[in-house]
Amino acid sequence: MKNPSETPDPIKPQGYVQPLGKIGQYDLLKKIAEGGMGSIYMARSTKDKSVVAIKVMSPLYVHNPVLLKRFEQEYKVASKFNHPNLVRALEFGTDNELPFLVLEFVNGESLGAIINKQGKFEELEGIKIIAQVAKALNQVHKDKLIHRDVKPDNILVGKNGVAKLTDLGLVKEILVGDLNLTRSGRGLGTPNFMAPEQFRDAKNADIRCDIYSLGATLYTMLTGELPYKSVNPLETWMKKVQNDLPTPRELNPRISERTDWAIRRAMDSDPDIRPSSCREFVEDLVGKSTRKSTVTTPALDKTEAKQPIETIWFMSYIDDQGKQHVVKGTAKAIRRSFKDGILEDPLKYKLAKSVEGPFEEMKVFPEFRDLAVHLTKPNSTPNSKTQSADPVPNPTSEPAKT
Repeated sequence: MKNPSETPDPIKPQGYVQPLGKIGQYDLLKKIAEGGMGSIYMARSTKDKSVVAIKVMSPLYVHNPVLLKRFEQEYKVASKFNHPNLVRALEFGTDNELPFLVLEFVNGESLGAIINKQGKFEELEGIKIIAQVAKALNQVHKDKLIHRDVKPDNILVGKNGVAKLTDLGLVKEILVGDLNLTRSGRGLGTPNFMAPEQFRDAKNADIRCDIYSLGATLYTMLTGELPYKSVNPLETWMKKVQNDLPTPRELNPRISERTDWAIRRAMDSDPDIRPSSCREFVEDLVGKSTRKSTVTTPALDKTEAKQPIETIWFMSYIDDQGKQHVVKGTAKAIRRSFKDGILEDPLKYKLAKSVEGPFEEMKVFPEFRDLAVHLTKPNSTPNSKTQSADPVPNPTSEPAKT
């Protein structure tokens, strides 16, 4: 990246902005966002004076082959589309070994920034934005692709009200995989907005993961609350598989029953319950669903306590940084976490029926004894820090209320 000349321009047209620097054929006018992989600038072409957005990779990652491939993949995917609700990719290049991606400039803000400033949306306004994003995702899905990171920060809303989906760096092809950028067993995306099955293995994600994330985005828009607020991804996943989340109407009674149901259906832990397409999700929202009795479908009614109440267990463990955590869940959810490969070695975890303890090894409890026997790794020994965590002193994560 080159520094601009120190010599002032004697002729500065109206609206002139002194460039911050230059990359390729573009003058960088101002930084508009900063993320984990780099920064995004508003820029101007020195050739045709057009205004664009440029994503510049941080020098810290220019020698990381996986991130470089993902950066280039975003261009290859986004440049395929010419859709009014998808941010277009215009160019990919390098300047002094610094990769950059030239994108369509959207004169507006991210949906996440808008929510942070104004709080929750009115229902109709929120649905209009989500319907636009659904059109973009439908196009992505028709091309046998999955976005995998739909969230408010990846949706730009222009001053003209047009919503555009961006950040296609995690997109994967449904049929041929994702160029080995995702190792089996590793989830990609943002935990609060990810479908629970995406935690286990991002490679096995299908379009219903995007539908889940779209529903979670609308949940945030209409309630002003982040779904599944938790201290760590494990606690988030545990809540997700149990559908342990306040309904939209519990947080915002002004939301209609129809929209409340549509969001809960899209965010169900069972992918088979979710809509089969983004179009179907929008039909649920606007009352065109072909499903019978959309508000009182038994499989979706989380508010009725007709099923027997399951025992809640508390699980204590020490993370890789040496921090102690306590998460809670039913026996079914805890067993699923091991069977799905979210957790591996049972000896690293202790259980109790109270957050105060006493915490004991899983093999002590009949409900989990088979897991402790069959899943324990050879030569594995209990985590000494976990053993000493009985009773639990000041757990990092407070148990969520039910």
